[in-house]
Amino acid sequence: MIKEIEKLNKEAQNSISSCKNLNELQELKVTYLGKKGRITNILKTIGKLPAKQRPKIGQKANELKNKISSYINSHKKLLENTKQEKIKEEINLDITLPGDKIPAGSKHPISKITEDICEILSPLGFKTVLGPEMETEYHNFEALNIPTEHPSRDVFDTFYLGNSKNAKVLETNKTGKWLLRSQTSTVQIRIMENYSPPLKIVAPGKVYRPDTPDASHSFMFHQIEGLMVDKNVTFSQLKGTLLFLAQELFTPDIKVRFRPHFFPFTEPSVEMDISCIICQGKGCRVCSNTGWLEILGAGMVDPNVFKTVGYNHNKYTGFAFGMGVERLAMLKYGIEDIRLFTENDIRFLKQF
Repeated sequence: MIKEIEKLNKEAQNSISSCKNLNELQELKVTYLGKKGRITNILKTIGKLPAKQRPKIGQKANELKNKISSYINSHKKLLENTKQEKIKEEINLDITLPGDKIPAGSKHPISKITEDICEILSPLGFKTVLGPEMETEYHNFEALNIPTEHPSRDVFDTFYLGNSKNAKVLETNKTGKWLLRSQTSTVQIRIMENYSPPLKIVAPGKVYRPDTPDASHSFMFHQIEGLMVDKNVTFSQLKGTLLFLAQELFTPDIKVRFRPHFFPFTEPSVEMDISCIICQGKGCRVCSNTGWLEILGAGMVDPNVFKTVGYNHNKYTGFAFGMGVERLAMLKYGIEDIRLFTENDIRFLKQF
């Protein structure tokens, strides 16, 4: 039995050393060390030997098992190293060279400005809400006190969907055409239809208008709408909120001014200017030498809007404001062409 073990040792050593690939090596492992392998068969016969021979034969068989396992592991490493060297030769790969650096992504400037504004207003109690981009004529115009003859309802200023009246009756039993919303003010109507005062919301999102694209216009851009409704809301609260927003978004020493304006859904209405962040109010090409830059429109919510959504306009007052995100981003980062935001030029985007 001992001679048979020694013979098996030499045979296994020769077979393993002459093995040329990992598949053959695995087959040899099964042949010698498997459950039905040759070493296992030897161990099974030990019980039939005389009692005096069993310890010695058992020791020799276990030593052989360990040796064959060692032969296999050593040859496996050799085959793996040889395979790697062969691959390197074939593809001319130097694994010591550093890998290609994959550039890390960053937030798009539009996303960054939008998140910044929502975060600035959050401590004041404003909750971020969203609304549908495909809207009804009712929510986009009528509920916002925009009359039928208003020029913004013309097909040259609004993307209407389809050529005929939509037959579907809305939740409020109002009918009208479907369109791509031209302002995020539609969100304030939907919120007021479903929630009672007090309300503080900020609504960011895409809006659509059929403008010819150029350096300052696009048919798709982003707005942020703000709304506050409660008892005894005043214009001074609106001014304080917008001043805080401007100082947090741009710089603490920025100046603001309010100019009378007109919007159908607010009364009184204003446009807010900030002191030019390029020339610090001294006058330059960007601000047309006025020292001021217009950034948003605002005002006290018109009582007719409250009537439409079922609010008691004698009990509640409110203010609303809306701003173009692209304009704010262009001012904050000194960008001169709005088309850069959607061209996906990595040279532009990696700056942010």
